[in-house]
Amino acid sequence: MPAKHEKHKKHDWITTSITAELLRGALELERTERGVLPHRLPARARAQCADPQLAMVESQPSGVRLVFRTRATTVELDTLRTKRTYVGAPPRPDGVYDLLVDGRLTDQASVPNGNTVTIDMAAGTAEHRAGPPGTVTFTDLPDGLKRVEIWLPHNETTELVALRTDAPVEPAPDQGRRVWLHHGSSISHGSDAASPTSIWPAFAASLGGVELINLGLGGSALLDPFTARAMRDTPADLISVKIGINLVNHDVMRLRAFTSAVHGFLDTLRDGHPTAPLLVVSPILCPIHEDTPGPSAPDFTDLAEGRLRFRAMGDPEDPTPGKLTLRLIRDELSALVAQRTPDDPNLHYLDGLALYGESDATALPLPDDLHPDAETHRHIGNRFADQVFTANGPFAP
Repeated sequence: MPAKHEKHKKHDWITTSITAELLRGALELERTERGVLPHRLPARARAQCADPQLAMVESQPSGVRLVFRTRATTVELDTLRTKRTYVGAPPRPDGVYDLLVDGRLTDQASVPNGNTVTIDMAAGTAEHRAGPPGTVTFTDLPDGLKRVEIWLPHNETTELVALRTDAPVEPAPDQGRRVWLHHGSSISHGSDAASPTSIWPAFAASLGGVELINLGLGGSALLDPFTARAMRDTPADLISVKIGINLVNHDVMRLRAFTSAVHGFLDTLRDGHPTAPLLVVSPILCPIHEDTPGPSAPDFTDLAEGRLRFRAMGDPEDPTPGKLTLRLIRDELSALVAQRTPDDPNLHYLDGLALYGESDATALPLPDDLHPDAETHRHIGNRFADQVFTANGPFAP
């Protein structure tokens, strides 16, 4: 999707500093040489893990958006993106910026140029190439004072360089909405969603009328204590944790460690949010790992045609006690929540199969056998809102 270009044309531009007052969904802003870089994990958490996968995904601003009030009819945003490409595969589509005016999606665009990281998945190498910032321009906004939201690409690291408008900007007032803090895997991060407002947590948040803080971290929902502490210290009214798929496809622990780690994660959340509604969500259906343990591995057979698939490398007949599968994880999470609820009546459980199960997989199969596509993100978001944000749901108004 090409960006629009009318830079510095017939406008008396006002440049506004990009500060935390104008941003929603980021836990921290890092001052850079050019501007600011939104982070979805604070520096203390990032310092405790040297995993490059985590560093990449937490800097991708899934759910992060600029929010302000203005009478401007034209808005420009300079950013420096970091786009990732893969050796042997067709170019990935550019990240999308969604423009919302008074809560309604009115425009979309992408930013050219930027940094490029070329990843050779077979060799396990990555080549970094620096590039210049680019500009996204939104024109023909309606006259009058309005609330403007620019949702940043969920799948591109995005350094914010400059915000220009043809009328003054002010922070948008609090709408009194509840804040929903969510943590999950690449599926919650956005995987193959079409745009940042159509990842399933953002879509569910719009249906539920809540403000989203999305800690969906691709490949990194591993019950890390530093993530639990970051959530503990983040103000929120509603909290959910979607647990399971990364623990299987990384093959990082057995059942004994898993159960203890889930208890510890929930205990840490309760240290900061003792009575907030807290929802534990088990994995959606993933046929390759329902009864076959991990790890997962990419299948490069059809990569040149643009199709990357994943396969389970474990052995379903492996006699090792406690090898994790999605079916085992669902059973354990259900039992664990049932054990805790007598002392924690605001703790709830949602079976991920209620969001995407056997019948859904027939109609909406996972294209790479692991991640939902754009249509399935909306399907999951609808299902979540119907079961969680309604009058009888755990996040009832």
